[in-house]
Amino acid sequence: MKTILVTKEKILEIYKPIFNETHKGIQGHALIIGGSYGKIGSIVLSTKACLKSGCGLVTSFVPKCGYDIVQISFPEAMVLTDANKKYISKIEFEIIPKAIGIGMGMGQEEITQKAFYHFLKTNKTQLLIDADGINILSANKHWISLLPKKTILTPHFKELERLLGKWNSEEEKLEMVKDFSTKNNMIIVVKGAPTIIIDGQNSYKNTTGNAALATAGSGDVLSGIITSLLAQSYEPIEASKLGVYLHGLTADLALPETGYQSFTASAIIDYLGKAFLSLEN
Repeated sequence: MKTILVTKEKILEIYKPIFNETHKGIQGHALIIGGSYGKIGSIVLSTKACLKSGCGLVTSFVPKCGYDIVQISFPEAMVLTDANKKYISKIEFEIIPKAIGIGMGMGQEEITQKAFYHFLKTNKTQLLIDADGINILSANKHWISLLPKKTILTPHFKELERLLGKWNSEEEKLEMVKDFSTKNNMIIVVKGAPTIIIDGQNSYKNTTGNAALATAGSGDVLSGIITSLLAQSYEPIEASKLGVYLHGLTADLALPETGYQSFTASAIIDYLGKAFLSLEN
């Protein structure tokens, strides 16, 4: 399997600067679905990252318990709520998003799993699945056939293991990911040090990031960034590479000021502006 380094030079080949005459209606509309009682913070992080990555419109879909939290956290986003107070029970909306990110903090309640299944049966929108969305798929692998082509999965180590089974070496792991990606025509963002993106026969190894990213919520932020880029009409593989590169770059830019210990997922969002500017200078 060919491995390609995701460097600044490669990123500049796909990066699309914002043009002067743009407006929010053509900067993409992203929908972020997830959250459950005690885990609304994941949607706060994903949604804010989505907003701070250039998306024109962002809507969050959360259980009722998340309404005040999300709306107060950033008035720039719109919020839709499930009928259920603590968990997602039925995913219904009238908006037409350009891209959807789903699964962050969603939980695996039986009612949520059923809602996820019915959503997958009807959804045709470009999709990113993270966290509990991946865990639910791992427990119901026959649902994978319902996913749109080039759906992006963003598993960490344990989520990947649940999805694929155990491996004995790094080489075997990557071969299993390649086979899964090819068979199901999807993109797998294998989060780690370094993060590796696999799209069929090609493997893309990220070159940014450091140990500061090993912090709670880091993955939620990455999901928001990539979903934002999808909504802005980047191809799924381009959105994955650019999102992972920017995500890692924020930690590289922040490290001299924050150190490893005090860097948080919110700091990733705070440094996104500097990361984007570094591509334009």
